[in-house]
Amino acid sequence: MHRVYVCSCFGITEQQVKKHAGDGRCTPRQIASACKAGTDCGSCVKRIQALLGRGAGCAGQGPVAAAQQAPALPPAVLVEARDQQAA
Repeated sequence: MHRVYVCSCFGITEQQVKKHAGDGRCTPRQIASACKAGTDCGSCVKRIQALLGRGAGCAGQGPVAAAQQAPALPPAVLVEARDQQAA
């Protein structure tokens, strides 16, 4: 089986991102909430956006509707990501 990794920090593959998207997670933030991809170094966020259709949201939803449904990341995740970027 050939695996294409999107997030090397957490070992998340394209297939896993696509599965989360198929389950209704339409934004990079929702993907991050589901599997942590994009919450460490952040280098995979653009790839996640590309896999999701560049922010087009889920089928039948625009980006605004998808963003409104996105659960907020816990503050600890945001602070940790910010601190790691500053280092």
